[in-house]
Amino acid sequence: MAEPGDESGDIPSGLYLETGAPPPRGALSASLEWILNSLNGLGSIWIFVLMILINLDAFGRTFFAHPIEGVVEIVEMSIVAIVFLQLGDATQRGRLTRSDGLFQRLLNGYPGFGRFLGAIFDLLGIIFMAIVLYGTVPEMIEAVNENLYYGSEGVFTAPKWPV
Repeated sequence: MAEPGDESGDIPSGLYLETGAPPPRGALSASLEWILNSLNGLGSIWIFVLMILINLDAFGRTFFAHPIEGVVEIVEMSIVAIVFLQLGDATQRGRLTRSDGLFQRLLNGYPGFGRFLGAIFDLLGIIFMAIVLYGTVPEMIEAVNENLYYGSEGVFTAPKWPV
Protein backbone atom coordinates (compact mmCIF):
# COMPACT_ATOMS: atom_id res chain seq x y z
CA MET A 1 0.00 0.00 0.00
CA ALA A 2 1.31 3.46 -0.91
CA GLU A 3 2.07 6.16 1.64
CA PRO A 4 -0.16 9.28 1.83
CA GLY A 5 2.58 11.45 0.29
CA ASP A 6 3.19 9.05 -2.63
CA GLU A 7 2.72 10.79 -5.98
CA SER A 8 2.12 7.56 -7.91
CA GLY A 9 -1.65 7.84 -7.61
CA ASP A 10 -1.96 4.31 -6.15
CA ILE A 11 -3.56 5.54 -2.93
CA PRO A 12 -7.09 4.22 -2.43
CA SER A 13 -9.62 7.05 -2.43
CA GLY A 14 -10.85 6.18 1.08
CA LEU A 15 -7.39 6.87 2.49
CA TYR A 16 -7.82 10.59 1.86
CA LEU A 17 -10.76 10.62 4.26
CA GLU A 18 -8.84 8.62 6.86
CA THR A 19 -5.59 10.58 6.77
CA GLY A 20 -6.89 14.02 5.88
CA ALA A 21 -4.45 14.16 2.96
CA PRO A 22 -5.77 16.17 0.03
CA PRO A 23 -6.62 14.25 -3.13
CA PRO A 24 -4.43 14.77 -6.21
CA ARG A 25 -5.18 18.09 -7.91
CA GLY A 26 -5.48 18.72 -11.59
CA ALA A 27 -5.17 21.92 -13.59
CA LEU A 28 -8.92 22.60 -13.40
CA SER A 29 -8.92 22.26 -9.62
CA ALA A 30 -5.90 24.55 -9.29
CA SER A 31 -7.53 27.13 -11.58
CA LEU A 32 -10.77 27.03 -9.61
CA GLU A 33 -8.85 27.46 -6.35
CA TRP A 34 -7.00 30.47 -7.80
CA ILE A 35 -10.27 32.06 -8.94
CA LEU A 36 -11.96 31.47 -5.58
CA ASN A 37 -8.95 32.86 -3.69
CA SER A 38 -8.95 35.93 -5.94
CA LEU A 39 -12.66 36.55 -5.40
CA ASN A 40 -12.20 36.13 -1.65
CA GLY A 41 -9.35 38.64 -1.72
CA LEU A 42 -11.47 41.07 -3.72
CA GLY A 43 -14.23 40.75 -1.12
CA SER A 44 -11.74 41.43 1.67
CA ILE A 45 -10.38 44.50 -0.12
CA TRP A 46 -13.94 45.75 -0.64
CA ILE A 47 -14.64 45.37 3.10
CA PHE A 48 -11.58 47.53 3.78
CA VAL A 49 -12.75 50.14 1.24
CA LEU A 50 -16.20 50.20 2.87
CA MET A 51 -14.61 50.63 6.29
CA ILE A 52 -12.72 53.69 5.04
CA LEU A 53 -15.83 55.08 3.31
CA ILE A 54 -18.01 54.65 6.42
CA ASN A 55 -15.39 56.33 8.62
CA LEU A 56 -14.99 59.23 6.18
CA ASP A 57 -18.78 59.62 6.14
CA ALA A 58 -18.90 59.63 9.96
CA PHE A 59 -16.08 62.19 10.19
CA GLY A 60 -17.76 64.33 7.52
CA ARG A 61 -21.04 64.29 9.45
CA THR A 62 -19.40 65.02 12.79
CA PHE A 63 -16.77 67.62 11.94
CA PHE A 64 -18.10 69.30 8.80
CA ALA A 65 -21.87 68.61 8.95
CA HIS A 66 -21.51 67.26 5.41
CA PRO A 67 -21.91 63.50 4.91
CA ILE A 68 -20.79 61.63 1.82
CA GLU A 69 -23.86 61.07 -0.33
CA GLY A 70 -24.80 57.46 -1.11
CA VAL A 71 -22.76 55.69 1.57
CA VAL A 72 -25.84 53.94 2.96
CA GLU A 73 -26.85 52.65 -0.49
CA ILE A 74 -23.29 51.55 -1.30
CA VAL A 75 -23.04 49.60 1.96
CA GLU A 76 -26.48 48.00 1.44
CA MET A 77 -25.56 46.78 -2.02
CA SER A 78 -22.03 45.77 -1.03
CA ILE A 79 -23.07 43.38 1.72
CA VAL A 80 -24.71 41.03 -0.77
CA ALA A 81 -21.80 41.32 -3.20
CA ILE A 82 -19.20 40.62 -0.50
CA VAL A 83 -21.07 37.54 0.70
CA PHE A 84 -21.12 36.07 -2.80
CA LEU A 85 -17.50 37.03 -3.51
CA GLN A 86 -16.35 35.12 -0.43
CA LEU A 87 -18.88 32.28 -0.36
CA GLY A 88 -17.13 30.07 -2.93
CA ASP A 89 -13.79 30.10 -1.11
CA ALA A 90 -15.44 29.48 2.27
CA THR A 91 -17.37 26.55 0.82
CA GLN A 92 -14.32 25.08 -0.92
CA ARG A 93 -12.24 25.25 2.27
CA GLY A 94 -15.03 23.91 4.49
CA ARG A 95 -15.13 27.09 6.58
CA LEU A 96 -18.86 27.75 6.48
CA THR A 97 -20.51 27.86 9.86
CA ARG A 98 -22.27 24.58 10.37
CA SER A 99 -23.20 22.02 12.95
CA ASP A 100 -22.40 18.62 11.52
CA GLY A 101 -21.52 16.69 14.68
CA LEU A 102 -24.47 14.34 14.28
CA PHE A 103 -23.76 13.90 10.57
CA GLN A 104 -20.08 13.11 11.23
CA ARG A 105 -21.03 10.58 13.90
CA LEU A 106 -23.46 8.97 11.45
CA LEU A 107 -20.84 9.01 8.69
CA ASN A 108 -18.27 7.34 10.95
CA GLY A 109 -20.69 4.70 12.27
CA TYR A 110 -22.57 3.97 9.04
CA PRO A 111 -20.46 5.20 6.11
CA GLY A 112 -22.81 3.95 3.39
CA PHE A 113 -25.87 5.58 4.92
CA GLY A 114 -23.85 8.72 5.70
CA ARG A 115 -22.78 9.09 2.07
CA PHE A 116 -26.37 8.48 0.94
CA LEU A 117 -27.60 11.15 3.36
CA GLY A 118 -24.85 13.51 2.15
CA ALA A 119 -26.03 12.97 -1.44
CA ILE A 120 -29.61 13.76 -0.35
CA PHE A 121 -28.38 16.97 1.31
CA ASP A 122 -26.54 17.93 -1.88
CA LEU A 123 -29.64 17.24 -3.97
CA LEU A 124 -31.77 19.35 -1.63
CA GLY A 125 -29.20 22.16 -1.95
CA ILE A 126 -29.45 21.99 -5.74
CA ILE A 127 -33.26 22.09 -5.56
CA PHE A 128 -33.18 25.05 -3.16
CA MET A 129 -30.78 26.98 -5.41
CA ALA A 130 -33.01 26.25 -8.43
CA ILE A 131 -36.01 27.67 -6.53
CA VAL A 132 -34.03 30.79 -5.60
CA LEU A 133 -32.88 31.19 -9.20
CA TYR A 134 -36.42 30.70 -10.48
CA GLY A 135 -37.64 33.47 -8.18
CA THR A 136 -34.85 35.99 -8.77
CA VAL A 137 -34.08 35.79 -12.50
CA PRO A 138 -37.41 37.40 -13.53
CA GLU A 139 -36.72 40.27 -11.11
CA MET A 140 -33.24 40.73 -12.58
CA ILE A 141 -34.64 40.77 -16.13
CA GLU A 142 -37.23 43.36 -15.07
CA ALA A 143 -34.52 45.51 -13.42
CA VAL A 144 -32.39 45.40 -16.59
CA ASN A 145 -35.29 46.07 -18.99
CA GLU A 146 -36.80 48.90 -16.93
CA ASN A 147 -33.43 50.38 -15.87
CA LEU A 148 -34.30 50.24 -12.16
CA TYR A 149 -31.86 51.79 -9.70
CA TYR A 150 -31.19 52.32 -5.99
CA GLY A 151 -30.82 55.74 -4.42
CA SER A 152 -32.23 59.20 -5.01
CA GLU A 153 -32.07 60.70 -8.47
CA GLY A 154 -29.77 63.69 -8.54
CA VAL A 155 -28.00 62.65 -5.33
CA PHE A 156 -26.75 59.08 -5.78
CA THR A 157 -27.97 56.27 -8.00
CA ALA A 158 -26.67 52.81 -8.82
CA PRO A 159 -28.22 50.15 -11.06
CA LYS A 160 -30.29 47.56 -9.22
CA TRP A 161 -29.64 44.59 -11.51
CA PRO A 162 -26.13 43.50 -10.44
CA VAL A 163 -27.34 43.00 -6.88
